[in-house]
Amino acid sequence: MIVTRSWLNEFIDLSGVSDETLYETFNAIGLEVDSMEKIEIASKVVIGKIISCKKHPDADKLNVCQIDVGAGIRQIVCGAANVVHAEYVAVATIGAILPGNFEIKHAKLRGVESEGMVCAASELGLPDMGKGIMILDESIGVLEVGQELNTYEKVADTIIELELTANRGDCLSIYGVARDLSAALNIEMKPFEYKQEERMKLGIARKAELHTKGEMDADLRYKLASVEKSESSFLIKLRLAMVKVEADNPLAEILSYATHSTGVILRMYDCVSFCSTENDKVAISIEGREKGIVHVHLNGKHTGIVGVNQTEESKPKADTKEVLIEASYIHPDVLVEAVAQTDLETDDLYYKTSRGSNPDLSFGLSFLASLMEQYTEINCYEGSLDVEVEREQEKVLVDSHEISSIIGMEVELSKIATVLKKLGFEISAMNDHQLATSVPLFRHDIKNIQDIAEEIVRIIGINNIPAKPLVFAEKMRLNATYDKYQAKKSLRNRAIGVGFYENVSYVFSEKVVLEKYGFVTTEEALELANPIAEELNTLRSTLLVNLLSAVKRNVSYSKKSIPLFEIGAVFDAQRAQSEHMAFVFAGQVEPESVKNAGKPPLIDFATFTQKLGAVIGHFDLVPCTHENGLIHPYQSADIIIDGKVCGFMSKLHPTVQESYDIPVTFIAEVNFDVLLPTHINATPISKFQGVYKDLSIVIDKSLNYFEVAKVLKDLDLPILKESYPVDIYTDEKLGDKKSMTIRFFIQSMEKTLEEGDIDSVMDTIMNALQAQCGAELR
Repeated sequence: MIVTRSWLNEFIDLSGVSDETLYETFNAIGLEVDSMEKIEIASKVVIGKIISCKKHPDADKLNVCQIDVGAGIRQIVCGAANVVHAEYVAVATIGAILPGNFEIKHAKLRGVESEGMVCAASELGLPDMGKGIMILDESIGVLEVGQELNTYEKVADTIIELELTANRGDCLSIYGVARDLSAALNIEMKPFEYKQEERMKLGIARKAELHTKGEMDADLRYKLASVEKSESSFLIKLRLAMVKVEADNPLAEILSYATHSTGVILRMYDCVSFCSTENDKVAISIEGREKGIVHVHLNGKHTGIVGVNQTEESKPKADTKEVLIEASYIHPDVLVEAVAQTDLETDDLYYKTSRGSNPDLSFGLSFLASLMEQYTEINCYEGSLDVEVEREQEKVLVDSHEISSIIGMEVELSKIATVLKKLGFEISAMNDHQLATSVPLFRHDIKNIQDIAEEIVRIIGINNIPAKPLVFAEKMRLNATYDKYQAKKSLRNRAIGVGFYENVSYVFSEKVVLEKYGFVTTEEALELANPIAEELNTLRSTLLVNLLSAVKRNVSYSKKSIPLFEIGAVFDAQRAQSEHMAFVFAGQVEPESVKNAGKPPLIDFATFTQKLGAVIGHFDLVPCTHENGLIHPYQSADIIIDGKVCGFMSKLHPTVQESYDIPVTFIAEVNFDVLLPTHINATPISKFQGVYKDLSIVIDKSLNYFEVAKVLKDLDLPILKESYPVDIYTDEKLGDKKSMTIRFFIQSMEKTLEEGDIDSVMDTIMNALQAQCGAELR
């Protein structure tokens, strides 16, 4: 954002503020100064008045001018074509030294004496204003012949380029920057007062009509005017050149100047481009087709999209006689999101709109009208046509104690209120230490009290906050987050105690691998836009793929026993996050030693189950219902905790084991939330002795213990505390049967058990097994 000192001075009095103070203030309030250039115009460059201008007798492209320079009339030969239209010009007199150490001397051009030089902007160190010499007017002040040009503050200005952060769209205008300076320097803004006199008494409704369709996301205000003659001023041209804004005709210059001054998005439409001779009435049609995209049609012709673009043929020309003026505001977040989902072409004004423009449409139109009244002959129709959107301003409750705590110094509530008012915030309620404030629409980035604190710090100045030693005042934080941290720490310690090593990997994985083994992958629209590596190009939906890669690396390092675990985030197709705990055990159960004669056994299902139980606690196993390419079809099971399936364990599928080139491997993955400790009511412990009883039965060979366990679980026997298999035996003599020995623990809470009590329980058990499992006593 580029501003100039004299331009800012139109909104705030900077007469007592030096350039050095401005530089320091801008940096202190977060508007970092990228460059600051004070324009120095050489002495002996004065205001000259052209008395006469005639063609050079011996050169078609030269003119011989008689110019009053205050000290007398000087004859000067000038080669600029536009000198014939000039009255007041900048003249470098004899002895003036221009940029590049170019000294003005008496000269003779094609035989004609010349006593000076009529100057173009670039020749004086000013920004290039195009071809030809500068034609001065009283927009820079009262023109006094002979007065040195460097005494005109609007010409010998200071150009300041500010580096704005993305959230400071409110400072993409002279007025916005002046507002921040007003708060920082404690200088009141100059009021802008303009009472527009409608020169054409016809109401706008007689000449124009407005129709809306669809959802309106934009505030719009339209004015209609006829233009007899249009021209801008030297100051407007100069300042636009200083801020590097280009415009190709007087109306475009005035429009760009008003937009850069006020921050209100202003556009003009040439009525001739869309009005027919048969019907010269302007029909404005506003259509909201999708969220944030508002189309403008004039007399059925598409002329642009609010805040995004305008068709070239609808823009005003140098000879335009009737214009429709549009002021608009649309919330930048809505607009940016909408444009990001389309391939719309955007113009220069989109940058301001997408960063946050000024929503005060009346101010922008009034400022534009004041300029047009000065520099054009205009007849404006009375009234306006408006589209208004109901917007709810963000409300923030500001507590001075909390602000002081965040900043680190005591800030009075009255100081906070003063700063916020100067920045355009509305104070709606106030008590001794709190105030309620409404955030202005041009500060869409302000959401909470921390953002308010940042504004207060900017204006107070971070250098004015006293340094203090760092103090940690830790509060009691026993909450769900802390409980989860403790549970995670406990599970880690138990896993390490059993012999597992913790693996830590990225939350990314390779999409091709996940799809190969049948795991969910992120939806295409939600995929990573810029993956950190080709093999880490999607969010992982399982921890096991990364763990198997770790196993493979360890095998390449000649490791023979590889027990690993990991706790981490996984994601579903919609990027919903959850936390899992996964285990992998590959190779030998224990290190080689004398105890195992240097040949330790490989990991098996029973050993892996025992180690898993030592980490996650009690769980049941049921036939596996999970489906993915890592699971062994015959050695796998669902893990049940508190009656719910929360994961699975399995031997690694042989084909996967072969593709990774690793030894026998077992895997398990469990939803971490299920492992979190819950409140458990204490149960009484019997003081009476319990009894263990074994029961050997013969059942069908195809019947597994899971079916037997279901029968035992359904028995309503309060004194039957526990049951588990201790032996399974098959033999040719048993044929298609197998022998199973089950151990029962029987205990009463009320008495010492007698033989009859025990026999009754065992009879009930046997009868149930006979009826439901076809069991026979062995």
